[in-house]
Amino acid sequence: MTGRAPARAALCARGPRLVALLIAGLIVRAYSMDLYVSKLGDDSDGRTWQTAFVTVQKALLAVPDDLGGHRVIVRPDTYVEANLCPAHKGAAGAYNELVGDHDGRLGSGTTGWAVLDSGDPAKGFKSYDWWGTIRAYSKGWSAEHTEETFSSTLWDRWTFRRLYASGGDAGIFFDGTNRVEPFSVLVEDCVSIGRAFGGGVASVLSRPDEQICFRRCYLWALDWWGDTSGAYVRVENPAMPAQPDVLFDDCTMVGPQCSLKGGNYGFTTFTWARAVNCRLITLNFSQPVGTPTDGIVQSVQNGKYFQVSFENCTLMGYKVFGVKVDKDTANEIRYQTSGSCLAYVQFQQDVPKGFHRLGHWPVDVFQTLLPPAPSRGLPLLRERELVRRDMCELAPVVWQDRLCHLECVRPPSGGSAADYYLLLKDAESGRELARFATGYSLASAIVHDGKLWVFASRFEAGDWNDVTLFHSADLQTWTSQVVVRQENEHLFNSSVCQGADGFVMAYESNDPAYPPFTIKFATSPDLQTWTRLPDAIVGTNRYAACPCVRYADGYYYLMYLENRAPRHVFETYISRSTDLRTWHLSAANPILAPLGTDEGINASDPEIVEFGGRTYVYFSVGDQLTWMNGKRAAYPGPMGAFFAEWFATPGIEDRGTAAAATPRP
Repeated sequence: MTGRAPARAALCARGPRLVALLIAGLIVRAYSMDLYVSKLGDDSDGRTWQTAFVTVQKALLAVPDDLGGHRVIVRPDTYVEANLCPAHKGAAGAYNELVGDHDGRLGSGTTGWAVLDSGDPAKGFKSYDWWGTIRAYSKGWSAEHTEETFSSTLWDRWTFRRLYASGGDAGIFFDGTNRVEPFSVLVEDCVSIGRAFGGGVASVLSRPDEQICFRRCYLWALDWWGDTSGAYVRVENPAMPAQPDVLFDDCTMVGPQCSLKGGNYGFTTFTWARAVNCRLITLNFSQPVGTPTDGIVQSVQNGKYFQVSFENCTLMGYKVFGVKVDKDTANEIRYQTSGSCLAYVQFQQDVPKGFHRLGHWPVDVFQTLLPPAPSRGLPLLRERELVRRDMCELAPVVWQDRLCHLECVRPPSGGSAADYYLLLKDAESGRELARFATGYSLASAIVHDGKLWVFASRFEAGDWNDVTLFHSADLQTWTSQVVVRQENEHLFNSSVCQGADGFVMAYESNDPAYPPFTIKFATSPDLQTWTRLPDAIVGTNRYAACPCVRYADGYYYLMYLENRAPRHVFETYISRSTDLRTWHLSAANPILAPLGTDEGINASDPEIVEFGGRTYVYFSVGDQLTWMNGKRAAYPGPMGAFFAEWFATPGIEDRGTAAAATPRP
């Protein structure tokens, strides 16, 4: 049936409760409590970015009461967490909020998506019933579901903003299970992807004055089987309500079976959804004799149980309406249209009254399948280019006013000493300048007093050993000596720079007192005699490898490799210190992450050089096992300016250092 759409009333639920304070005659509004989530935090109380919780779930459990108006702010990053639930609901007129600091305005120091990945961190997409972003569970659903039933209604009166949810059976989807009670939620500017459901609600009741609302969201389902849909709604009304239960405003709803679905098998309850300025795209344009979908918009059991109001919407798919079970009741789906309602369907299918049939492919609408491209933090490094194939470690150095590459030639593993050596080449011409240090690799270089000083690790007995110095004034005659000897450990990559008072070395260790790997430091007045700094260690609580150290404008800057479990991705971070003991991480980390299709899971082994008025950062890409290639990216300015930009927002003290582990008075 057709008719006028309901008047455009309040399109969303109410916002968070704000506390008004009177300061110097001005009204200042603040949230009741802000809780922060960041993998850079120290995981203590969550009250600042420094003390932020490292998981979203821990912050949700720290919400102090059910008075509402609390806010959980998530730093852009990937959080491999599933089945999230808060300690408390929000309140009428005082919604709690879970928000990603998408544009950095909330102080995280970076930009991009806060990704909630509910997949298996080792094996991938976890398409399994009752496993998704939002916790819900039904005991007895199958023989394997033996835990107690749990309802998503703890999320009542919460707002979700700027989040990217995927990896499991449902994205941002709320199932009341055995607690069919009034429920309101506001989801804005989110990407929500699941096997069965992109987003939606089930087994709840709606509130007439607080609609369930999804606004400016991308809702994707990935499966054809079962009750799947881009957006799924099932509100358990005994009769069709007087107003819509759920509003989809400016949303893109996508799925291979259908885009918007109401009801479920065997259910006889009624639901009314409203779609305003939406795109509903069902990726099925089969033939009638093929495997066509039942409809872009579907009611599962019977058409009479679902009603949809459309305003300025475009639908794409095999046909507009359908029913999964009682298929001949498709014409009983109640609907209203207003404004511009367009339908692009298979040419043999009818278009219901109130929709204008499109005869041409709607290019602009189909393009909206793509969620917004994520911002990738500070866009400081540009022009990523391949420098060398099949090589992991490559260090740039300026020798006699020419940019040169120190190549670490070695096999991926094993081999004999003859397979390991260092090769110095002119970066522009590729001309070989020196070949030396047989049996050594993992090298870095510095030029001082007209000499080239190279520091490398010795491969012997299947492992890496000590730090050895090679130096030469003519690249023909080389002098070598061990400058740092390992102690109950093996030593790997090293890096040297000139500092405020002499020289500083950062070197990588697998000291068993800490997680592999850690970064240690030593100092020297002359590049030949080195003194260890036993209280200067980075990475006492995590993987920290491949150091590159430089000194600029009163700070030591350390670029190094992080592998923050459970994600098996290797990224380059930056930190700085004035004393080599207390370090502060850039809030904008990482400075390098693997991008595109040719960089694998790795952006490691950073090296940096300033040449010709530009700064170049060299790094390795690959899979950490079978292949590695060398790349570089450019910054259009001096090295000191490059470093300073990463600390435009105050840094976060690194609690994974030897100094941080020392009790403070």
